[in-house]
Amino acid sequence: MKKILIINPFGIGDCLFTTPLIKNLKLNYNDSFIGYWCNKRVKDLLQNIPEIDKIFPSSRGDIKKAYRNSKLKGIKQSLDLFLALKKEKFNLAIDFSLDHRYGLVAKLCGIKERIGFNYKNRGRFLTKRIELTGYSEKHAVEYYLDLLRLINLEPKKFDLEVGIQQGSRISVKKILAESGISDGDLLIGMDPGAGASWGSDAGLKHWPAKNYAQLADLLIEKFAAKILLLGDSSERPIAETITNSMQHKAVDLIGKSDLAQLVALIDSTQILITNDGGPLHIAVALKKKTVSFFGPVDDKVYGPYPEDKERHIVLKNNLDCIPCYHNFRLSECKSGRACLEKIDAKSAFEAVSFLLSVKK
Repeated sequence: MKKILIINPFGIGDCLFTTPLIKNLKLNYNDSFIGYWCNKRVKDLLQNIPEIDKIFPSSRGDIKKAYRNSKLKGIKQSLDLFLALKKEKFNLAIDFSLDHRYGLVAKLCGIKERIGFNYKNRGRFLTKRIELTGYSEKHAVEYYLDLLRLINLEPKKFDLEVGIQQGSRISVKKILAESGISDGDLLIGMDPGAGASWGSDAGLKHWPAKNYAQLADLLIEKFAAKILLLGDSSERPIAETITNSMQHKAVDLIGKSDLAQLVALIDSTQILITNDGGPLHIAVALKKKTVSFFGPVDDKVYGPYPEDKERHIVLKNNLDCIPCYHNFRLSECKSGRACLEKIDAKSAFEAVSFLLSVKK
């Protein structure tokens, strides 16, 4: 049996981008055992994906957080993780971390074949690697699939995949019923924050909250839609701006769901309207239609995958300065976020109207 460890400590979108590669592995090694080393935050996305056999939810960031709370707990978490990985006796590691420390741990665990990207010489503990300065011109998923060629596999294209927990389906059904949602209602989700992967800079990717409010009112008036505001509790100020600016009433669920429930909530919608971020890719993996807003980030690299203009519409302003996120670094904005500020609610409404008219 081939035992394969996937290493990816990043956020929602990046983890979902690895699922086509995992499907390729199972296609070629159908009796393989696949482990996934990720951060705790994304664990719920990977559960119930049939190709993944075991999850190791403890990234370097999680361990650092444990150390800050208690040095003893940090040491124990590090040791437990190392022993758990070593016990599995993996013979192949596919490392997406761009961090030499993950490659070193894989080597110390006795994993003989270690493949990944060599970004700024951080792949020095890998046995096979692809030189990398950044992602451009093609989707991140395609870069990930390129790694399969290092082990003589010609990749096939697969869609993204996400797991849905049955318990979350049940709890979300209750949440929607308590919010006045009935069977047959047109549910349109809005995630105006769209994830925490950029931390304090996340607002640089946000379409203005007042525009979300205008769009929500238009959709309620034209289609009698029920608008679900989705997101975590850190995005509460955005929700308040939207609800206070609306003439009609949205169903405000921001901060009222965990990640597993967010997946089930998105699955209950017909369309998700969101910024560039993890919830967008959850919706794509669930085969939902999406309207998304891109500015600093190149949608050719980080947009919906695979591209399907009858299911996914990306709205952006083609300014000379975009994208300004290059080689995993964000340049200073000198245009006052015009790339996002100048996308009006009418354009977004037309995009949603088109998707609703497409029977697909």
